[in-house]
Parts: sequence; structure tokens; C-alpha cells
Amino acid sequence: MTPITMGLRRGWTELRHTWTTPMDLWAYLFPAILLLGTVFFMRGSTVPGTSFSLGARTLPSVFGMGLVMGGLMTTAQQLIVDREDGTLLRAKAVPNGMTSYLSGKVVLVGGMTLIGFLLQLIPGLFLVDGLAVDGGGWLTLAWLVPVGFVATLPLGAAIGALFDDPRNMGLVMMPLFGLIAVSGIFYPIGGMPGWLQGLAQLFPLYWLGLGMRSVFLPDSLAAVEIGHSWRHLETFGVLVVWAAIGMVLAPVLLRRMARRESGSAVAARRERALTRIGR
Repeated sequence: MTPITMGLRRGWTELRHTWTTPMDLWAYLFPAILLLGTVFFMRGSTVPGTSFSLGARTLPSVFGMGLVMGGLMTTAQQLIVDREDGTLLRAKAVPNGMTSYLSGKVVLVGGMTLIGFLLQLIPGLFLVDGLAVDGGGWLTLAWLVPVGFVATLPLGAAIGALFDDPRNMGLVMMPLFGLIAVSGIFYPIGGMPGWLQGLAQLFPLYWLGLGMRSVFLPDSLAAVEIGHSWRHLETFGVLVVWAAIGMVLAPVLLRRMARRESGSAVAARRERALTRIGR
């Protein structure tokens, strides 16, 4: 079998294992419960200037946020954990092992992200009123999800290649939480200062939230967005730019990471982990 075929089989096997592991099942359910609960309690509020439910407006935005968290954070965390326990070193020792490993991670992360999306989408459609998808919406969703995934997964791989300690992920999580706050996920950003609006529009998070809102919300809600439109062309363009940036950075950083992997490096990380547990 080719390395990519072996990687696809590996990814599928790892994905199936997440369905039988209590910790992984909780990782699927907890974000969905938390976010759906937040949307439920927002259902009585309305989007400023309209009678439309703020909860119904927030739910599609959360779908976009889920794509970012899956492609970016899950990929980075997988790489960091696999570096620490020696999985990456074993993949490096096998001919074409890194190709197989990375293709497997694409399947695993993509599958986990899709499951998380469905766990939010299906109950969300019954939880809030006002969501509807027409034929054009399904077409938008068909290109938005894969382009968004390609725009975030290589960036997640690049971040994972930079850090070798799970505790350092806080350096990524805190700025990401700040970006969520200013990207119109839970509240329209039209009332924010212009410089914050410009900052949010530099990153994929805002555009994936906007794209998801264009899929599930009525066209009249575009009036509360920047530019009073869904801006599909701009969404596609920004996501493609970030995909290109990730495709350039990720191979360079992953090759550098693979060169530095050795038995002594894995042993040192394992010793640090045991020290943390001992404390």
C-alpha cells in the first residue's frame, strides 16, 4: 500500500477509537452542550435593530468557530502529544512514515471536526427558530467547509511543530479567545471600534463565522454585517490566502521538527512529564 493509503487507514482507525473512549466522547459532547446551552439562554435577546433572535444568529457563528478550533487547536494538540510520547519519532523511523502519519491526522482531525459540527447542528436546528438552508446555502456550505479546513489545518500543524510542551498551548489559546471576542461570533461587531473590526477581518475566524451565517440565516440579516452583505468573494479570498500561508509554513516547520526528533529528546520530554505528574 502507498503511504497515503496507510495513513488514511490509520486515521480511520484512530477516529473509530474516539467513539469508544470515555474521555474522547466527553470531548465531543462537552463543547456541544456548553455552546448549545449558551445559545439557548440567548434566545430571548435580539440582534440590535431587528426582531431576530440573537441565539439563532449566534449558532451558525459557533459552527464557524468549531471549524477553526478543530483545524487549528486539535491538529496542534495532536502533534504536541505525539511528540511527547514518541509517536512522531517512530513515524520518522519508518520509510515514508511522516507522509503516512500526516495523512492519518488529516482524516482524524477532519472526522473529529465533522462529528463536533453535527453534534451542534442537529440539536441546534430544533433548539432555535429562524435557521433555514436553501439550495444556495448548501452550495456555499459545500465550498466553505473544505476551504476553511484547508485554511486552518496547516496552521495548526505549524503551531504544533513550534511547541513541544502541552502547557505552552496557553500562548495560543489566550490570543484565540481574545480573537473570538472581537470576531462577531457571539455578538455583531458593527458596534466595535473600527480598528477592532479591521483586526478581526485579518483572520479566518471572522470569515468562517460570516460564511456560516450566510448559509443558515435569512438574507435580511446581512444588513447587520460589515458592508451589509455576506461577502462570499472576500470570504473565499481570505481563506485561500491563509491556506497558502499555512501550506508554506507547515512543511518547513514540520521538517525542522522531524530533524530534531531523537530518542534523547523524547526521553527528556517524558522525564519532564513524569516530573509534572509527581508534583
